[in-house]
Amino acid sequence: MSQYPWHTSHFSCLTRAIMSQLDQPEIGRQYRHMSWNVFVSRRIPTEGMDLLRQSGAEVRLHDEESPLPRNELLAQLRSCDGVIIGGGERVDAEFFDAAPKLKVVSCLAVGYDNVDLAEATGRRILVTNTPDVLTDAVADLTWALILGVARRVVEGDRLARSGKWRGLSPTLLRGVDVAGKTLGIIGAGRIGAAVAKRGTGFSMRLVYVARSAKPEMEALGGRRVTFDEILRESDFLCVHVPLTPDTRHLFGEAEFRKMKPTAYFINMARGAVVDEAALVRALRETWIAGAGLDVYEHEPQISPELLPMPNTLLLPHLGSATVETRRRMSIMAVENLLAVLDGRPCPNVVNPF
Repeated sequence: MSQYPWHTSHFSCLTRAIMSQLDQPEIGRQYRHMSWNVFVSRRIPTEGMDLLRQSGAEVRLHDEESPLPRNELLAQLRSCDGVIIGGGERVDAEFFDAAPKLKVVSCLAVGYDNVDLAEATGRRILVTNTPDVLTDAVADLTWALILGVARRVVEGDRLARSGKWRGLSPTLLRGVDVAGKTLGIIGAGRIGAAVAKRGTGFSMRLVYVARSAKPEMEALGGRRVTFDEILRESDFLCVHVPLTPDTRHLFGEAEFRKMKPTAYFINMARGAVVDEAALVRALRETWIAGAGLDVYEHEPQISPELLPMPNTLLLPHLGSATVETRRRMSIMAVENLLAVLDGRPCPNVVNPF
């Protein structure tokens, strides 16, 4: 017997209920009553689960926030028509071999670097994601990292709770100003543009790197620069690129050495965009002033050398983790899966064929 709890449910409702006008699906849309077999790899918000159960599918849920051991995950796939991936589970040839009936992998995420798209496409399995709905949440948390590391918020919180604070002192935990500094954005897509827009409230100079000029960045006073220029000029350098063969280890020792010794590095993209060992050295040897990180090269493991560093602010991959955003993501992931299984068009397929 597995040590993990499971829930298996059968429902025959043909229509979903409306949950709210802003966050929930439309009223009255119908699904074909099919006996689809669906596995959900992690606990997801109840709104998404309710919608899935209303579809008439047989649903099995791994009702935990932690991932299943690999062998147990694979054992759950044999009869699946669809899978909702709630975390960073590796979806590769071994995964597909264990799921001979699989038609769709629905990722509850905007990123899908954990999925072997070529393998999925070769097997005629569609892969979907949840874009757009998390833009504001990720941009907000980017700014939490910027302000938190610049103003030494975590160190201050720790001191206040320790009982060792002896009162106001002119030299206590001095941080750096954010207003008027240079904000660098690498990856000027929706999230990068949202981060840049927030920077205007701090009267920041904006520079960005993109394959072509971005009107939304130019409208904010942004200046498109080369990669080397953004490394040299940025006071706060924010990374918002997908993980691809071209962006893996985009940042290594050479790149960190080109940055200002007063600069802060913010990574909200994917951990493997950064050579974490090089970042550790850059922080230890003060090539840069500090770093705010939400992602790591070998998640959930974090380099032990990063943990005690006072010039870092470390978060456990919380970019989209708000109640509202995760609700929308769970609903979108379910809608994507049901659209594919039902033979309807799905706008969020990342490997159309």
